[in-house]
Amino acid sequence: MLWDYFLLAFESLKHKRLRSWLTMIGIFIGIAAVVSLIGLGEGLKLAINSQFGVSSVEVLTIQAGGITAAGPPGTGVVNPLTDDDVEVIEDLPQIESAIPRHLETGRLEFNDNVVFGLAMSIPDGDDRKFAYDALDIKTEEGRLLKDGDSSKVVLGYNFLDDAVGLEKPVRVGNRVIIQDKSFDVVGITEKKGSFIFDNIVHMNEEVLKDVFERNESVDVIIARVKENVGMDDAKESVERVLREQRDVKIGEEDFSVQTPEAALSTLNDILLGVQIFIAMIASISVLVGALGIVNTMFTSVLERRKNIGTMKAVGARNSDIFKIFFIESGLLGLMGGIIGVILGSIASYFGIVAINNFVGASTTPQINFVLIASMLIASFVIGSVAGIIPAMQAARKKPVDALRGF
Repeated sequence: MLWDYFLLAFESLKHKRLRSWLTMIGIFIGIAAVVSLIGLGEGLKLAINSQFGVSSVEVLTIQAGGITAAGPPGTGVVNPLTDDDVEVIEDLPQIESAIPRHLETGRLEFNDNVVFGLAMSIPDGDDRKFAYDALDIKTEEGRLLKDGDSSKVVLGYNFLDDAVGLEKPVRVGNRVIIQDKSFDVVGITEKKGSFIFDNIVHMNEEVLKDVFERNESVDVIIARVKENVGMDDAKESVERVLREQRDVKIGEEDFSVQTPEAALSTLNDILLGVQIFIAMIASISVLVGALGIVNTMFTSVLERRKNIGTMKAVGARNSDIFKIFFIESGLLGLMGGIIGVILGSIASYFGIVAINNFVGASTTPQINFVLIASMLIASFVIGSVAGIIPAMQAARKKPVDALRGF
């Protein structure tokens, strides 16, 4: 019996194709906007999360605060971190080791082309393995830097992929000029899907200091927490010792101590808020579409009043008339939802591809089946709810009045 109602509703919509399509426009635009924006938000979240280069959850990242200029993390600050800060952190019983990271923006020349990018220091000695493990650095070609590599560098994957603007891939064995000094390329790192690490130049610490004429300031400190030590306890210890070292009070810190999980959690909360906001804005189109369904169903009731009278004259109940118009409006919403989901998914897919190309990430566009199912159910419910009043009006019509055209 219920299937018959669906068939009647579908036949009615099929006979009024133009009106049905015009009515569905508001619904499928709204659903497409919601699906595409939420999908793009998820893709953006994955792409941004992939930019975090520290992979170990047992690592603390310390940066100076008070940024006064644009540039790499930790640069352009009023009171930068120093080697002394590294030493006091490493002396803490909760910390296994601490290494400084120096970051510099510089000029690289190859194939008669020049690009500007970021160079990062790699420490010597026992700290070298920690740096490679903490940053999860491996090579696609060649090898990593060793102690004593004074005229050698390792480049990010995008140099091999010709994605940095040099018009020619850089291979192991080539020579590049950095800040007017020549270096041999001994390795290319594996692709990390990060526009920072896939475009970076790795240099030994003392070499970077010499090339860029660095002082004793440090841009970022990475501290590895000992096993069986809580991250929160280690974080509090680092904050306490740095307050003493830098002579600042609680609440007046000119530095920040973060775990990767905390940083990602804060970022994801912000992105979730943005997703909710844009979904709410997109939902306005769905409401406009619902009003279109209401208007269409009222018109349909007026046009089919004689049919309503005929059905009642041959025994149709008020509930039967109500179900026909109720299901018809629900189908309008559902069909609009199906079109919207298809268009939104396509837009989301190509949008994520564009985001990957822009930030240099390699996240894979995914189909959110839960979102799609939710949108289809929501579109049917919205359409059905929008048709309740017109369906009730149709059900209340008296057979004699309906047949007379009143």
